[in-house]
Amino acid sequence: MQRSVYHSPVYDSQSIQAWERRWFAQHNSSLGLMQQAAWTISQRLNERFLLKEIQNIAVWCGHGNNAGDGYFIAAFLKQQGYKVTIFATELGQSSDLQQAFKYAQSQQVDIQTIDYLLTEHEIQQDLPIFDCYIDALFGIGLNRKLDQKWQNIIQLFNRQTGFKVSIDIPSGLHANTGQALSCAIQADLTFTILGYKAGLFTGQGKEYVGILDLVSLIPTDSALTPIAYLSPQEIALRKRLAFGHKGNYGHVLVVGGHADMGGAVIMSAEAAFHAGAGKVTVVCHAKHHQAILSRSPNIMVRDINVLDQEAIQHLLTQVDAVCFGMGLGRDQWAESIYLKWFEYLDQNSHLECVLDADGLWFLAKHPQQLNNHIYATPHSGEAATLLGCTVADIEQDRIAAIYKLKEKYSAKWILKGAGSLTLDNHLWICTQGNAGMGSGGMGDVLAGMIASLKAQFHQQIALHQIVSLHAQAGDLLAENGMRGLQAHDMSKVIYQVVNNN
Repeated sequence: MQRSVYHSPVYDSQSIQAWERRWFAQHNSSLGLMQQAAWTISQRLNERFLLKEIQNIAVWCGHGNNAGDGYFIAAFLKQQGYKVTIFATELGQSSDLQQAFKYAQSQQVDIQTIDYLLTEHEIQQDLPIFDCYIDALFGIGLNRKLDQKWQNIIQLFNRQTGFKVSIDIPSGLHANTGQALSCAIQADLTFTILGYKAGLFTGQGKEYVGILDLVSLIPTDSALTPIAYLSPQEIALRKRLAFGHKGNYGHVLVVGGHADMGGAVIMSAEAAFHAGAGKVTVVCHAKHHQAILSRSPNIMVRDINVLDQEAIQHLLTQVDAVCFGMGLGRDQWAESIYLKWFEYLDQNSHLECVLDADGLWFLAKHPQQLNNHIYATPHSGEAATLLGCTVADIEQDRIAAIYKLKEKYSAKWILKGAGSLTLDNHLWICTQGNAGMGSGGMGDVLAGMIASLKAQFHQQIALHQIVSLHAQAGDLLAENGMRGLQAHDMSKVIYQVVNNN
C-alpha cells in the first residue's frame, strides 16, 4: 500500500534527554555536541540568509544549554561575516554554557542584556531593528508556566518584524504536549535537535513552529523508544482490476440522520462513494430520502424507523463497513436507535465499523469495552464527554487523552484536531491538514472515507493512512484559502486524492 516503509519516529523530551546522557556516558563530549549542533545550524542558516539577504542578526539567549547553542551559533555566524548581537539573561551554572559564552566573547560578538531590551521597550518604544531574530531562550526541558517577565520577553520577541528562528523548540512551547505555557515564540523556522518532539506536531505546536528542520547528530541506540510516528504522506492504493465490478469494492452502510439532521449522513455517504466504495446505503429518517436521492441517485436508502432487529441483522450480513452516529441526535428516539443497533455492530467482527458523532455521545452514556473492529473518531469535545473531563483537560495533553480512551473503551481511536492522533497498534501523528478544516461536517466526511477505504482494502490500509488522505484532501481544497472551506465540497478533492496516490 505504501511507497516507503520508513516512518519518522517522534519522542518525548525525557527520552531525548536520556539518549543524550547515554551518549555522554560513552565518553562523548557534551560541549562537542553543543558545538556540532550550532555549527550545523549556522551552516543551514547561512544558506537561507543568502536567499533572504539577511545581514543583521539578534540572538536571544536564556540561561540553559539551549542558550549555549545560541552563543555558539552567534559566534559561528559572526565568523561568516554577519553582524551579530546577543541579548542574554544571567548565565546559568553549566560549564558548557560558560564556555559557549566565552567563545562568543572571543569572537567579539556584541553581547547585551535582555533587560536592556525590556527597559527600552517600556521607556522609549524604540528597539534595535534586525533582519533576523534567533530564539535560544528555553529548550525542551521547560515544563512550567512562564512568569510575567518571561512572558514579556517572548511577547516582545514576537512583535519584532524580522525573520524568526527557534533552536530545538519555540521557547514557551511544551515539548511533549504542544501547549503554550502561557505564551510561546512564533517562529518562521525551527531547527529541532537530535529527534522530533511530539509537541512540534500536535496541540498548538503548528501555530508556533513554522518550517521544521531536523538536525540529526548522533546515532540512535537500542534504549531509545519512540512514543509515536509521523503518518506517511505518500500512500499508494492498489490499482483496480480491469474486470472488477461494484461488488468488488465494498458496500458501505451509513446509519444516522435524525428527523431534524439529514446533512451529516449525506456528506458521509458521498464521501464514501468518492473514496471508491462500490455501493453505499443510507439508513436514516425517511424525510431525508428525497434530498439524498436528488443529490446522489446512486445512493440506496432505507427507513431507519421500519427496520426491526431481524432486518438489521440481515442488512449487516450484506455490507462490509458501517459508519454509525452522524446526525443521530441525542433525544429519546436517538437513544433507542443506538441501543437497537449497537450490540449488533459490536458483535459482527466481519464489519469495519466507524463510531462517530452522536454514537460517541451514547457510548459515553452506556460505556462498554469495544471490539477491535470498531474505529472511534472523537474530536476533543467528544473525547471530554467520553472521559468525563473538560475540553481543556483533553487539549492539555492530547497524547495522554487518546491512551485514556483506549484504556477505558478498547477499540481503535482517532483524536481529531490539529495534528490528529491515531492509536491502533502504534500512535501516529498526522502532519497534514489545515485550520480551514475546522468546520461542520468534516468529521462526517472522515467517517465516510474510513468506512469506504476499509470496505475496499480492510487490513491492507491502516487507519492512520486514511486520516492522512482526508487531511490531504483538505489541503487541496484549501489551496485558494482556508476561510469559508465547506465540508460538502470535500468529495471532489477526495476523488483526486484517492486516484493520485
